[in-house]
Amino acid sequence: MAAAQPVHMTFRKSEKTKSPRKEIIQPCMKHPLQNRWTLWFFKNDKSKPWQANLRLVTKFDTVEDFWALYNHIQVASRLTSGCDYSLFKDGIEPMWEDSKNKCGGRWLITLSKQQRMLELDQFWLETLLCLIGEAFDEYSNDVCGAVINVRAKGDKIAIWTCDTENEAAVLHIGKIYKERLGLPVKVVIGYQAHADTATKSGVGVKNKFIV
Repeated sequence: MAAAQPVHMTFRKSEKTKSPRKEIIQPCMKHPLQNRWTLWFFKNDKSKPWQANLRLVTKFDTVEDFWALYNHIQVASRLTSGCDYSLFKDGIEPMWEDSKNKCGGRWLITLSKQQRMLELDQFWLETLLCLIGEAFDEYSNDVCGAVINVRAKGDKIAIWTCDTENEAAVLHIGKIYKERLGLPVKVVIGYQAHADTATKSGVGVKNKFIV
């Protein structure tokens, strides 16, 4: 039997000399927000001054960085009583005394203890999305930030605005906020001036506006 002949493979010149194709990897493009935002965390320690309990967590200015943050922090319903989250535009601190807040007020949502596991996290996330998404049209510039207070007697969520005297802005923000939370028409939410809240107890503060 004749020996098997070696198989000779031939290539066209273009196939032998062609350089391997290089993949061009484009950097992941993030989606910028209109504003830069700061997340704050407050944990009540009565042995310390109020301001010493307030900590800056981080800042972000893109959609992707917001979700990376939100997905890696404790949800509000699991915070211990006495803790707050605050999300404010960069440069504004979550306190009445800040120059951007002192002439303003807040739209306040009060939730019962039973609502904590059912609606608190949903309402807080929707509040955050309203802020970073500039949901209040031409009046979004009047928004300073939002605060969630986790308390044993009942939780609160509030959107803070910069000027209680800008009635058109305050009412527009309140109406849009109520719609975004999906609250029934019969549910009334109120707007309180910080100046009133600072000098009176929570139950004694009158609403400046309602929607």
